[in-house]
Amino acid sequence: MAGRATPTLALDAGAATRTLASQPERQPMCRNIKTLFNFEPPATDDEIRAAALQFVRKIAGFTAPSRANEAAFNAAVEEVFEAGHRLLHNLETHAPPRDRQTEAQKAKARAAQRFGVRTPA
Repeated sequence: MAGRATPTLALDAGAATRTLASQPERQPMCRNIKTLFNFEPPATDDEIRAAALQFVRKIAGFTAPSRANEAAFNAAVEEVFEAGHRLLHNLETHAPPRDRQTEAQKAKARAAQRFGVRTPA
């Protein structure tokens, strides 16, 4: 349909700026969606798809769609996957790649500090 803008393209830049300006500087990210950029080895398609699925689940408000919503849900996951894939392959950095094992250890340390260290029962 020619001449019809998608909702994403129809956003008012001023409204987006006002919305961002009214929020605190750093909003925490969803803990289930992991950073995928600048790792060695690079993120796999499976990791990107898992992040896309978590994102769609978060904004949809459910983990599994009804049959009536299944096609829309799956299409959204695919679109977010494609956008994420393009993003990760087009980003540039001069920083050295991060090590997955080191980042996992840091995450465990943050979790231990946040939730306290549990001893086995």
